[in-house]
Amino acid sequence: MRVVRGYHDLAPHDRGASAALGNFDGLHKGHRRLIGAAQAAHPEAPAAVVSFEPHPRRHFQPEAPPFRLCRPEERARVLARLGLARIHEIPFDETLSVMSAEAFAEDVLHRGLGLVHVVVGADFRFGRARRGDPGLLERLGKTLGFGVTVAAMDPGPDGHYSSTAIRRLITEGDMHAAALALGRWHTVSGPVIQGDQRGRDLGYPTANLAFGEQLKPRHGVYAARVRLHDGPHRGLHDGVANIGVRPQFGVNAPNFEVHLFDFKGDLYGTEISVDLVAHLRDEARFDGVEALIIQMDADSAAARAILAKSSADGPE
Repeated sequence: MRVVRGYHDLAPHDRGASAALGNFDGLHKGHRRLIGAAQAAHPEAPAAVVSFEPHPRRHFQPEAPPFRLCRPEERARVLARLGLARIHEIPFDETLSVMSAEAFAEDVLHRGLGLVHVVVGADFRFGRARRGDPGLLERLGKTLGFGVTVAAMDPGPDGHYSSTAIRRLITEGDMHAAALALGRWHTVSGPVIQGDQRGRDLGYPTANLAFGEQLKPRHGVYAARVRLHDGPHRGLHDGVANIGVRPQFGVNAPNFEVHLFDFKGDLYGTEISVDLVAHLRDEARFDGVEALIIQMDADSAAARAILAKSSADGPE
């Protein structure tokens, strides 16, 4: 799958897609319905997603805490598994934020991307001050020469699938309910960074990730499944993850670390994705390192038992 950034002067092979249009943060089941409609609308055309980077919310609320359900790199990996040909990442900057709905349809969708068909949800809004709606997009499509499908909202646990609702479930630690809405386990991803190596001294070496713009789940210990995307250990590995401030060691900055079971190797710089399958317990402070290790042993046993019964693709 190709990631095409921008919409000016694209090569002919990067134009002419049938595309789902939206933010697609998390790529939940509602988003997948739109993508499926784009794939079905013109089977002879490349199927694509048109999204924005950075997320428009970051442009309008630069001080907002991290909220992304997945990094752009993880979104691309999920789209590739869905069989899409490419994703168009449109820079969301000051120019785009003040562009009228009419100019967006003509300059970006038609002249820039050359789309043959566009699929949006019934709640889609676009253009300056969100003045454009699906009805206007349909009228503009008829004038400019591309088809438009307005997909009904897919029913979900809260009336319809919603990235906002999924964020709430993740911050509550309800990973099973979040996964049912996402259609897969919630994932935290990124390159492995240097940690303080305390886990190695405890017999539990860990790979550390930075959250960046990703939403911080509920603090605590999780059964986790880790995908290594490159290097000699590429593939799936079971493990146990810890998210929090590590009160045992007086650390105050939020930290993400994951221990891979029965693994030996150097992961620094490796791109990994960590599926959070189940929240085992909240973080806690123990009466000494020995008590902490006893609890870590128990956490690992619980995680192994849960992962042995869980699918790598998500809840059944």
